[in-house]
Amino acid sequence: MTESKKAIERQKALDYHKNNRPGKIEVTPTKPTMTASDLSLAYSPGVAHPCIEISEDPNKAADYTAKSNLVGVVTNGSAVLGLGNIGPLASKPVMEGKGVLFKTFADIDVFDIEVNEPTVEGMVKVVKALEPTFGGINLEDIKAPECFEIEKQLREQMNIPVFHDDQHGTAIIASAAFINAIELTNRDIKTTKVVFSGAGAAALAIAKLFLKLGAKKENIVFCDSKGVISKSRDDLNKYKQEFAVDTNDKTLEDALKDADAFMGCSMAGLVSQDMVKSMNKKPIIFAMANPVPEIMPEEVWEVRDDAIVATGRTDYPNQVNNVLGFPFIFRGALDVRATKINDEMKLAAVKALADLAKEEVPASVKLAYGDKDFCFGADYLIPKPFDKRVLTRVSPAVAKAAMETGVARNPIDDFSNYALELDARLGTGVSFLRYIKNRLNKDYRPKLLFAEGLNGRILQAVSILKDEGLIEPVVMGNPERVKEQMDFFGLSQLKDSIEIIKPQDHPAYEDYCMEFYADRQRKGTTQDEAKELMKNTNYFGSMLLKNKEVQGLITGATQNYPTCIKPIMQILAPEHIDTKLAGVMILIFKSRVIFLADCTVQKSPNSKELSDIALSTAALYEKLMQKKPRVAFLSYSSFGSNRSQGYIKEAVKITQDKAPEMIVDGEMQADIAVNSVIRKGLFQFSELDNDADILIFPDLNSSNISYKLLTQLAGATAIGPLLTPLSEAANIVQRTSTVEQIVHMSHLTILKSQLAKRKS
Repeated sequence: MTESKKAIERQKALDYHKNNRPGKIEVTPTKPTMTASDLSLAYSPGVAHPCIEISEDPNKAADYTAKSNLVGVVTNGSAVLGLGNIGPLASKPVMEGKGVLFKTFADIDVFDIEVNEPTVEGMVKVVKALEPTFGGINLEDIKAPECFEIEKQLREQMNIPVFHDDQHGTAIIASAAFINAIELTNRDIKTTKVVFSGAGAAALAIAKLFLKLGAKKENIVFCDSKGVISKSRDDLNKYKQEFAVDTNDKTLEDALKDADAFMGCSMAGLVSQDMVKSMNKKPIIFAMANPVPEIMPEEVWEVRDDAIVATGRTDYPNQVNNVLGFPFIFRGALDVRATKINDEMKLAAVKALADLAKEEVPASVKLAYGDKDFCFGADYLIPKPFDKRVLTRVSPAVAKAAMETGVARNPIDDFSNYALELDARLGTGVSFLRYIKNRLNKDYRPKLLFAEGLNGRILQAVSILKDEGLIEPVVMGNPERVKEQMDFFGLSQLKDSIEIIKPQDHPAYEDYCMEFYADRQRKGTTQDEAKELMKNTNYFGSMLLKNKEVQGLITGATQNYPTCIKPIMQILAPEHIDTKLAGVMILIFKSRVIFLADCTVQKSPNSKELSDIALSTAALYEKLMQKKPRVAFLSYSSFGSNRSQGYIKEAVKITQDKAPEMIVDGEMQADIAVNSVIRKGLFQFSELDNDADILIFPDLNSSNISYKLLTQLAGATAIGPLLTPLSEAANIVQRTSTVEQIVHMSHLTILKSQLAKRKS
């Protein structure tokens, strides 16, 4: 990297940490604090009641405080990764970052604690005194050998999990990758010779875990800065003495001759190509020094094309990254309120990670890594950090091991339900979408037609749906070209299992041409035009849906909205029906799901049309959510403060007359609709008894702008638009939709079809 590039990267990092609000974390209340009444409950005098309960029964701290979901990330800054002994204050950005990872990957809250204390005794005293605050302690960036003694004493003296991540986190991830590498190279771990470079916290912890997995101590050789750790040396501390061996080897070069595996936890450039050449067949080389490994992977591959290589870097295969471990290990430990994290819990995490790497990788993970394909093998030994399945595999495994070894104080009764709860921790969106998927009829495989069979995102979504087995996907396009695309995107297995429809080759093509002509002949359509239009996948797909050959239609991944909706309107939404179509966007936030309408169809609806939009959206909400919605008609004014919004007030009245049981109100400003505290403070007379579930916008401009802003600035996940009150299940995805969003839309589309079928 050039000096100018380094300067740019440095400034970019500094700006990231400084701009807007300095640092990376904040404390956010989880209870309302808007009124004096709220504050009297949050603090004095209301807070006295939970205090008394906890004083009488300390276990109730888990019921009334955040303790059971709170981890302390504690350091003295004596061994910060890549920076050394920079002290506690300078280490704070790293500890904040650790907290961000805990929250992002496992919904665990963190206080980072930087302690100005270099001694073992001082650190033990400080951390032990913190036990009432936390559900667990993550020790971080403390130098060896002090870190070993600090953790050992704290584990003995504290009744909550204490976990030194630099030791055990690295050991767990490296071990998961290692046992898979052993399997791929057809080795027996009992006879595998492993050479370690470095004898610090991580290296020693890895070796100890290898022993638990079956490795033999006589086959493990350590090298430190002075050479091989042998029994002939008299300069070893007690931790290194444990792994001293009888050998005449003096150097790392000596030790690597005929070795099966190399574990690097030291520094850049210590391993040469000649050393790699001297190793056994199919060598396993984990060069984990950061940011520059002991030997670069390309240097290994130049001399050994049979080697399996792992590093600590993101730009090479098999990244040994602690983020695959600590969030999920603590999640499982906290959820059973474990008193410690023992070896059995660590081994359970190792096995869960190793097993997950052998499963098919979801498209969402591939997309997160530039659409790259992953398959168990030399370049994919362990899951990727952004694989959301890690949470639901590792945490239950750790929790179960804690229960089996008697260190769990809050056992889990139903692990299937626990997996659902873990999903929900990542946000309401995940639980809502799982809820939709779980409602699909498992005994009925409806056909869902995708109009754009050449699109990569569509084909990847089709692959996921095929594997799920709940929906039978069908694609449209020229079969030869579609199959070429399947090969291109690594989905060759679909070629013989997915139905591909080319309109002109379909046996009903001529019949559908004439049917369309009969419907449109008095609207200017000729027979020749009908035949030409039927070659278009949107037109022909709509005809297939109309004639029940498929049960749902998805389009829009590559085309603009007007192009997609025109054939749907002409074929599936006859002009004689009383209610016009509307487009409903489902916005999924962490703590709520909101339906917005109309976001895509009606430009400037009048009072009746607004009421129709509200009624059809409410019906859709009730079908999908299985509960009654609260509906708010939005405006830039509230309750008659501006008379120009009278047509919205009229829409509310029409809606109330047609559906007197519906909870509906307006016109109101958006903040009034979604914040019950503000609404109750200003407008006690409002019909809404809680925050609105459905927001009806006065026009297409405001609704479309709003939902797109919310997805970009508020982090909402948008699914839709769902067309309503269309009786047929045809929907248009956005051109920016991800594979995951297409899959979610598919589930919603087929659920809508099933619900319509039950009703009829």
